[in-house]
Amino acid sequence: MGLSKIEIITNMSKFSRLKSSLSKAGVSGMTVMQVLGCGIEKGTQEYEVEENEEMELLPKQQINLVVESEKVDEIVELVKQELYTGHIGDGKIFVYSIDNVIRVRTGDEGLDALSHS
Repeated sequence: MGLSKIEIITNMSKFSRLKSSLSKAGVSGMTVMQVLGCGIEKGTQEYEVEENEEMELLPKQQINLVVESEKVDEIVELVKQELYTGHIGDGKIFVYSIDNVIRVRTGDEGLDALSHS
């Protein structure tokens, strides 16, 4: 059984609802960081008339999850539903393959390192 990392970058205001939905979907752990960044709009706000010439880095949340690969599609769909507004700044989702996970305390590897014990 494979493992995947899902990296979500979105507005800080959306984190609470997203965390709640992920918990209800059975996601057992996550790492959250406050980051600065911008996408293809270079930090331009939707209501601004002209696009920024120089990038403006905006505050964002980066949420990292490691899950069973077979659950990726389900979790990505849930994230898309939670984040979607149709406006600039809804966010990005990146999916990566994970070679291994090791729980330092027990030496458990792979899926065992992600489960309760």
